Amino acid sequence: MEALAFLGPAALYMISMTITPGPNNVMLTASGANYGFRRTLPHIFGILGGCFVLFAGIALGLGLLFERYPLVQTMLRIVGSLYLLYLAWRIATAPPPDLTQRGEGHPLAFWQAAAFQFANPKAWVMGLALMAGFLPEGGNTLANALLLAGFAELIALPCIALWAGFGIAIGRWLDTPRAWRIFNALMGALTAACVIFILG
Repeated sequence: MEALAFLGPAALYMISMTITPGPNNVMLTASGANYGFRRTLPHIFGILGGCFVLFAGIALGLGLLFERYPLVQTMLRIVGSLYLLYLAWRIATAPPPDLTQRGEGHPLAFWQAAAFQFANPKAWVMGLALMAGFLPEGGNTLANALLLAGFAELIALPCIALWAGFGIAIGRWLDTPRAWRIFNALMGALTAACVIFILG
């Protein structure tokens, strides 16, 4: 039991990091509103899968890239910002859904959401702090990394799913094409605004 004592503090850390606003949660809100919860599931699990691989990789030495090659971090910020702006444009220009057939359309796919985590500076910061602060020093490093990364995503699941549910609740109030256009434009603007924090 003592060997697993780090899971409690790690859970609190992950809750605080994943339930607060960020690029993933803003996009999940927009997806939930536009496509419904079921169609947003690949997006949700893409985030979890991408972060799991990223976090485990950081624990196994991927994070050393930032220390040895600062240019990698700069390039990551630029690539992440450009991709985020592209996603923001997609959200902002999404046509209003057919109000008689909500859930139609093309939300973010699993692999797109997973790949975005490697260009998402917030995910890198979260993973670096998680592994630096909570990875046990003793025992098998690979097993501990997989355990911690898996546990972190288990905690993150309800937190990020809540944002998709929030989007669904908002979507029920949007009953005109004009209201949808305003909502999508606002979600796109909020997604784009995340670039300020990435490059700031």
